[in-house]
Amino acid sequence: MSDYQVVKLEDVDDWLGDYPGEMRGITYAIGAEQAALTYRRMPQHTGSKGSYGHRHKTQEELYLVLSGKLQFKLGDEIVELGKHHAIRVAPQTWRGVWNDEREDAELVIVSTRIDDPQGETETLDGFWPE
Repeated sequence: MSDYQVVKLEDVDDWLGDYPGEMRGITYAIGAEQAALTYRRMPQHTGSKGSYGHRHKTQEELYLVLSGKLQFKLGDEIVELGKHHAIRVAPQTWRGVWNDEREDAELVIVSTRIDDPQGETETLDGFWPE
């Protein structure tokens, strides 16, 4: 048995199903024990605007925009981040991400690994009205 695990992004399940873009939870596929890593590709007009926001009870999140430009609604503020910008979001902060640009945006989300993501997350309908 080795001390490392390799996965190809294309071999990781896409959680979005029929929703446009991709969201691939690398954490479990790679067997991570402490860190959580998620890849997301967001086409134009995808994300949480007009939908719901979420926050975590204990888990902070780090977002790194790999390409494109994204809007983050954090509480009552909207922050725009472009390629190679990173942001840390504290656990209790309500949040949502939106791509209003023509180009796809790609981002990586890093946090601590938890065994019960649903139990750690709260959602808020109507958080970011259109």
